[in-house]
Amino acid sequence: MIRFLAPYTRVLAPPGALAFTLAGFLARLPVSMLGVSNVVMIAEVRDSYTLAGAVSATGIAVTAVTAPLLGRLVDRHGQARVAVPAVALFAAGAAAMLLCIRLGAPDWALFLACAGSSGVPSAGAMTRARWAELHRDSEELRHSANSLEQVVDEICFMLGPVLALLLCTLVSPATGLLTAAVLLTTGTLLFAAQRSTEPGVRPRSGGRTTAALRIPGLPVVLTTFLATGALFGSMEVATVATVDALGGGPASSVVLALQAAGSCVAGLVFGALPLRGAPASRFTVGVAAMALAVVPLTAADSLTALSVLLFLAGMATAPTMVTGMSLVQALVPAGRLNEGMTTVYTGLLVGISAGAAAAGRTVEHAGVGAAYWPAVAAGALAFLLALAGSPRLRPAAA
Repeated sequence: MIRFLAPYTRVLAPPGALAFTLAGFLARLPVSMLGVSNVVMIAEVRDSYTLAGAVSATGIAVTAVTAPLLGRLVDRHGQARVAVPAVALFAAGAAAMLLCIRLGAPDWALFLACAGSSGVPSAGAMTRARWAELHRDSEELRHSANSLEQVVDEICFMLGPVLALLLCTLVSPATGLLTAAVLLTTGTLLFAAQRSTEPGVRPRSGGRTTAALRIPGLPVVLTTFLATGALFGSMEVATVATVDALGGGPASSVVLALQAAGSCVAGLVFGALPLRGAPASRFTVGVAAMALAVVPLTAADSLTALSVLLFLAGMATAPTMVTGMSLVQALVPAGRLNEGMTTVYTGLLVGISAGAAAAGRTVEHAGVGAAYWPAVAAGALAFLLALAGSPRLRPAAA
């Protein structure tokens, strides 16, 4: 066990590494709480899931636009100089949303408040940028650091929605959003305060900066992540519907957590193993494994079978995501790393939203028996995109 954990011990060895990791976790956990908190709060108070879904979709759309721009600002001006005013704006937007709910403001005010609270720099991207700087001379340690980050992501997305749902249902509809806002603001400020590990701002050459999507190879990772996000989003909705149909009811959150648990286990093992093969090849193989792992879910006929299959499917997630982020670090110039990682991560979030909508529509019109087929289609598309784009990844990431 000690030998297994040795790579992570070396990753966390530099002064300040553990401090920004813990602060980054505190800033990332509430991100996965926001969507659930807003939906449950608005649905409970306004008695409209349509309004709740529309407000949540507005937040996702604003995030898709602002996140890459904030990533570019972070690269130009530094993490602390951008994160602190951005999180202050977020806190103001969250406070406005809570006031709108309490005072019974018109529906349009909810959309404005949600848009105002949707522009926060990605803590995950900023944390990965710090690892890339701290371990710039060791590909092996960067690999282990990226694996650690993926495990943190999985833990956040496993715990956040459950915590938000419990707070909104057991305490009050607004408690989930209030808690998320306090945690995100506190975590971001603590993260920004870790100045000793903050990457320096690299001078840029003159001339107009091109869009991140024009960086060779990055569109391949982005489109693959978009399809992968659709796989994740559709699997989540399909699992909830299938568990309900199998009589599991409240167990859906536990069954969903098994997928994240499988990814956590695989991420820790993957990060401790030595690197083998070209990054582009590892990425394509990982996407293929994710696509294949979804197919057996279409035949799951019991909660036990579904749980086992989801755990196994989750084990293909972390290695693929870790390799994808490693590719971004290799493809994108150091002075644009936050922008590049935020861009592909935003593509993943947009894909999750689209996949969830597709799976919901499929369940509604074709029944629970067809629930996982959108995930199968998204997985196949992700594999085709990764396979077709693999030649464009090899030269830059060699």
